[in-house]
Amino acid sequence: MGVHPDAELYLPPPRESHLLGDQVKDIPENFDPRVTWPNCPTLHEIRDQGGCGSCWAFGAVTAMSDRICIHSNASRHVHVSSENLLSCCYSCGFGCNGGFPGAAWSFWERKGLVSGGLYGTHQGCQPYEIEPCEHHVDGARGPCKEGGGTPKCHRSCEDGYKVPYKKDKTYGQKSYSVKRNVKEIQMELMTNGPTEAAFTVFEDFPNYKSGVYQHVAGKPLGGHAIRLLGWGVEKGTPYWLVANSWNYDWGDQGTFKILRGEDHCGIESGVVAGIPRK
Repeated sequence: MGVHPDAELYLPPPRESHLLGDQVKDIPENFDPRVTWPNCPTLHEIRDQGGCGSCWAFGAVTAMSDRICIHSNASRHVHVSSENLLSCCYSCGFGCNGGFPGAAWSFWERKGLVSGGLYGTHQGCQPYEIEPCEHHVDGARGPCKEGGGTPKCHRSCEDGYKVPYKKDKTYGQKSYSVKRNVKEIQMELMTNGPTEAAFTVFEDFPNYKSGVYQHVAGKPLGGHAIRLLGWGVEKGTPYWLVANSWNYDWGDQGTFKILRGEDHCGIESGVVAGIPRK
């Protein structure tokens, strides 16, 4: 669980309301950005944070990557580097020991982030260095081992990558939090694409496979950051559609649904995002 208990102190200021006039009437019952923006392949990707409490970085860079594509009308495709954010943002918290999602977006705006693909891909300037593992499920990757150190910050790209480190960076134009209001969050997702959010994980969550998750048993394990994609209704129950960073073997091919409208486990309290710089 990689969201530090003090994360709410690092939320950027809320953005102006999206709820203008008749727009609110146009919020559909279901929304899936993978359908709305079919030419943005990162929307379908599930990354793997490995045995490191770096969810705060993964929720950020996956949403940033989606938004770069969405805001460029699918003309720019970048995997924003989780490695770069995790290892070089000292104001974001404690690396693999947890961090602050809001500070990650502020860092993108202030300092920028280079590109970087998944572990072992050699894609982009700084691919992720921590190997994937199985999160609460059996599988070929082997169980996650906690307690590894945070990778060192390198202000250079890996050998063979042709673009200089400084020129490879993308930047946020502005970062902000989204008010704890279902319609505000829905309008943000529809208008600008996925966001980062955080929630409290209880002992019954890691075993999730399908359906709409609602906490019923077990004690809290800690805070976890994720990428908020969209929403829908299943058998009469409203839900948020969420992408995790525990690879495709966990949950419903890496995603899960969680009860919407009651700030369940705090899912609606810490929504953060930003607009990419053109």
